[in-house]
Amino acid sequence: MNYIDVVTMKLFIAIYEEGKLSAAAEREHIALAAVSKRISDLEYRIGSKLLYRRSRGVELTPAGHALLHHATNIFDSIKRMEADLSEYGEGIRGHVRIHSNTSAIIAFLPKDLSTFAQLYPHVKLDLQERVSTEVIHAVRNGLTDVGIFASHVAADGLEIIPYQSDRLVLVVPKDHQLARRQSILLREAADQDFIGLQTDTSLQALLQEQSAIAGKDLRMRVQVRSFDAICRMIRYRMGVGVLPRMTVHEELAELGLKSIPLEDSWADRKLVIGIQKFEKLSVLAKQLIEHLSETGTSSPAL
Repeated sequence: MNYIDVVTMKLFIAIYEEGKLSAAAEREHIALAAVSKRISDLEYRIGSKLLYRRSRGVELTPAGHALLHHATNIFDSIKRMEADLSEYGEGIRGHVRIHSNTSAIIAFLPKDLSTFAQLYPHVKLDLQERVSTEVIHAVRNGLTDVGIFASHVAADGLEIIPYQSDRLVLVVPKDHQLARRQSILLREAADQDFIGLQTDTSLQALLQEQSAIAGKDLRMRVQVRSFDAICRMIRYRMGVGVLPRMTVHEELAELGLKSIPLEDSWADRKLVIGIQKFEKLSVLAKQLIEHLSETGTSSPAL
């Protein structure tokens, strides 16, 4: 297939949005005859009709819808490129993309990224929150430079670097019957109603897996999308929950809750950094990874 120019793709999007060649021509300030010729030439290069010509306007053929999908993605990428490049004129000297699970974003990354930003004030850090499986998918497909996720989630093919660890705890109301315990096994709380995360999260999958191994099925009374929502459900005595200690320790007193460390060996939850190939990363991405791994090594043991 011959080269398809950006002007023609932009024009094609306008035709779809306006529904008429004449309206698209007026919008893009191109003569109607030139618009018609561009589309005819494009259809000839592709070898397929892109538009159904109707008396009331035009509609996309299946090939036209396929072209529209790709053209829209291309222009979205161009807009992001323009936004990124414009920042260099404003003093930005680099850009690192990070996808992370919720645990790391709440417990560790605010401080760690803040200290990195102080060392490299002209670097833009693009951080997006995702569940661990989505983080791994993003790293594998080049959608992010750096991924941070739970170590127990399979990440075949990625380079893994230790980051942080956090003990899982059972969170209960401070006057709950289990609140006097100094530590507990998950199976000892299995007769309680549980508040948990959605099933697509790594933490929820871990709890279900380990409770099944122990021969206990957790009664999931409510499943929500955030640690904060779990804590507030527990506050109003809807059940108990298992959460990483560092994500909730500051809220416990305010909400009248208590955390009880889980004694189970798997409850020492590890967070790791995942990348495709360290040597292929930008210098700034390498510096960020080194910074994060150093902060993890220097953090006090829980």
